[in-house]
Amino acid sequence: QVQLVESGGGLVQPGGSLRLSCAASGSIVSINTMGWYRQAPGKERELVAAITSGGSTNYAYSVKGRFTISRDNAKNTVYLQMNSLKPEDTAVYQCNVRLTMRTGTLYITGDHWGQGTQVTVSS
Repeated sequence: QVQLVESGGGLVQPGGSLRLSCAASGSIVSINTMGWYRQAPGKERELVAAITSGGSTNYAYSVKGRFTISRDNAKNTVYLQMNSLKPEDTAVYQCNVRLTMRTGTLYITGDHWGQGTQVTVSS
């Protein structure tokens, strides 16, 4: 009843840029925090960046100054602008959205995940 569709991943050279998008749709009542996580091979999933409904942002130390998270509330979409990409940014990136959905007469709040998009930084 809620779908998250990601786009924007791909192969880029070191120093290049990519912009990820994640659009939420379905029986959404409200959206709270939206964020991006990543998982590299052999490593644990880590939070990359998050943005609250009020616009407050939080970044992993490794991406501060290079990545920018933003959201368009009218489109239920979160973006991750990634600049000055490094090989160590290579990972599968997933969006995570905490939202309230309506199913029948029930309102349910929980976390929803996108399908993941591969980002590869290599020359």
